[in-house]
Amino acid sequence: MSVTPAAGDRIDGRYLLHEPIGTGGMGVVWRAWDERLQRWVAVKCARLDDDRATRRLMGEARNAGKLHHPNIVAVFDYVDEGTTCWIVMEYVPSRSLAQLMAERGPLAPEEAGSIGCRIADALVKSHRAGVVHGDVTPENILVTDEGVARLTDFGISRALGNDATTGTTGTVRGKPRYLAPELAKGQSAGEKADVFSLGASLFAAVEGQSPYGEAEHLMTYLARAVEGHIEPARRAGQLAGPLAALLEVDPGNRPDAAEARKLLTRAAPPPAHIQERLDDRRTLDLESSTLRLGRAARRTRDVLTLSLPRPVRRRPLAITAATLVTVCAVAAGLVVLDPWGSTGAGHKDVGFADARPSASARAGTMGDERTADPCGLVDAASLSRFGHTGLDPDYGEIDRCDVLVHNTSGDDIADLQVNLDADRNDFDDVRSTRLVGNLTVVTVERDGKTCERAVLPTDGTQIRVVGRQLAPSSPDPCQLADAATDHVVGVLADGPVPRRASAPAADSLARLDACTLVDAADLTRVPGVQPANQDRGFGAWDCDWSSDDGKREVEIQFSRDNALDADDGTLVNVAGTKSYYVADEAEDGSCTVRTPHRTYPDSVGDETTELFQLTVYAPRPGRQLCGVAEELAGRVVGNIAKRLPVR
Repeated sequence: MSVTPAAGDRIDGRYLLHEPIGTGGMGVVWRAWDERLQRWVAVKCARLDDDRATRRLMGEARNAGKLHHPNIVAVFDYVDEGTTCWIVMEYVPSRSLAQLMAERGPLAPEEAGSIGCRIADALVKSHRAGVVHGDVTPENILVTDEGVARLTDFGISRALGNDATTGTTGTVRGKPRYLAPELAKGQSAGEKADVFSLGASLFAAVEGQSPYGEAEHLMTYLARAVEGHIEPARRAGQLAGPLAALLEVDPGNRPDAAEARKLLTRAAPPPAHIQERLDDRRTLDLESSTLRLGRAARRTRDVLTLSLPRPVRRRPLAITAATLVTVCAVAAGLVVLDPWGSTGAGHKDVGFADARPSASARAGTMGDERTADPCGLVDAASLSRFGHTGLDPDYGEIDRCDVLVHNTSGDDIADLQVNLDADRNDFDDVRSTRLVGNLTVVTVERDGKTCERAVLPTDGTQIRVVGRQLAPSSPDPCQLADAATDHVVGVLADGPVPRRASAPAADSLARLDACTLVDAADLTRVPGVQPANQDRGFGAWDCDWSSDDGKREVEIQFSRDNALDADDGTLVNVAGTKSYYVADEAEDGSCTVRTPHRTYPDSVGDETTELFQLTVYAPRPGRQLCGVAEELAGRVVGNIAKRLPVR
């Protein structure tokens, strides 16, 4: 059959695909007709060149295939077709608990408890068979029209005693809203982590939110899980006691699955008609559930992922200051450079007068954003094993510092970038997290030529470390990012982020607040954008305003580049300044105008252009937005001139 499945395709000569019925962790789930046994089944596939998806499918087949229970979706078969492998499961006409919550809102405690005691019974069976599910969430709890609950998707399950997926980095497994605190801390997945996730799912069913509360960013839930922050139940009724037990932060104080089943059954036993259906199902003939495991069993790389959506632009994230635990890391020296240039002896300015951290500044914190020095977190010499290295302190955003790696001919072959963020982004494909002292280090799966890490200080900020290949002979970007991350962690073990050596030049954009450069009247040029919907970025060096529905936005960002020229877009005159615009660069339905402010030699002698870029977003062709973007850029030029000395 074709690599892309389609209705009418036949799997293994017997399973005829009919229509997609859902999306699983590895792709589309199909309803199919088993022509041999004349029954409906559900099938999902993974391409054999997708190592992670194939590994998960194989794990699900092995682990779920040995679990025969009325509250577990049965696995019947595993098929390897050369380019694609499939898992064949029992077809259960149902809706997920997540769908029920979305359609009806919070469930009554009696209904949620009845669902919970059946899933707890499924976990008893799973744990006795030596299998930890690892992803008990409302999405993976199916509920039939008769009210029977079934546990599905053992895609990230593992056999007890097999720690191949956890290692020293403490792999994060599961969805952050329902993740047990011990997993967020990088500990191995045990049976009681499933119990916590069941409690979290039931809490969400009756309360309408995660036990970690509500948050805009998934990384917030992860941080609250590490902190052990559990919201009190207010609508749980007779489930309040069982939920409190299932959601114990310390797994040593948490009941096992059998005890959880007992607590939930006492509080909300399943109705008689559901119990009768369950008893009937226990007599089903399960001989057809024999597994056939093919050549994909050779795949041994076993790191599972927590997929988080990557944001297009930064958004605020509120986390309590003391989110993550105690101290222990390797000390390292500081390299404090002056990427802004000297402004003369004795120069003082509000926010920049004292480059030293305050006496009360704690290790592992960002400190004052406008004096935090990203170049103080990198050491070009420590990366010399990857090639000839040199600091590039004035490229890109003001909160950024780079190290360029050169070959013997002097050509750039790799780039290491450190960015300071006022808020924490969510990431695609978080592979693992680990605690180093009071810091959390996030490892993200490699994305082509780019590899990203994040160091999360204790004050809700974030330090992004990105390795990028620039040539075929580049070093491994993940090794580059890991080496730089180790240095960041070492610096923060001894104190806060280092301070800049001096204040910025008197005419630098770094002295301004980007949010003050347009006013409410200016923003009316983009209908729907609300002045109150303002997001001030790190150091106030970028700012954006959005509409209530998020479809329209104006963004201003200060940046640095070698020069502006035709490569940056189409030439345009903005308030007497030679500027460049480009449509649909940031995303479809956008126009960006780049306007230079000043040129100066940076601390390593390279000529640098300081500029601002203004981007307008709206659901229209980008070129139609460029006129508005140019008008707003002109307003910014005028307001900069009022605030900074004449160049």
